[in-house]
Amino acid sequence: MDIRKVKKLIEMLEESQLNEIEIKEGEESVKLVKAISIPIQEQIVTSNVVAPAPQPSAAKNNLSSEEDSGQSTDVEKISGQTIDSPMVGTFYAAPNPGAKDFVSVGDKISEGDVLCIIEAMKMMNEVKADSSGTIKQVLIENAEPVEFGQPLFVIE
Repeated sequence: MDIRKVKKLIEMLEESQLNEIEIKEGEESVKLVKAISIPIQEQIVTSNVVAPAPQPSAAKNNLSSEEDSGQSTDVEKISGQTIDSPMVGTFYAAPNPGAKDFVSVGDKISEGDVLCIIEAMKMMNEVKADSSGTIKQVLIENAEPVEFGQPLFVIE
């Protein structure tokens, strides 16, 4: 296969949304794959998940138990509601490695905005805001495991 054809294929792959391309000419074949640091990103299946409405009683119980233990947390200092994880999985703040986070502290969000992705069973699930507000705090680090109902964001 002509090297010029291979170079053109590389350019086309870089400019496209594709992650992989394979060309066969007779017995010769060329397979090009974009480098992605998270293998699951190669075949993303996205489902939309709206974060459950925050439950004030649960938030109060968490804060009161922390106050009883004498611990001080940022959640106590910031008034607002939490956006909780709708499932067990891995938290991703951005759509791809190296991409800008969906939201950051201080961002104004609207109902339905994508806040993060939770990977569960090799499925990428978008977590969307159930109300409008301003992101006051991001409670989870990127690529960290999360539990069902675990607070992810504080919004006001």
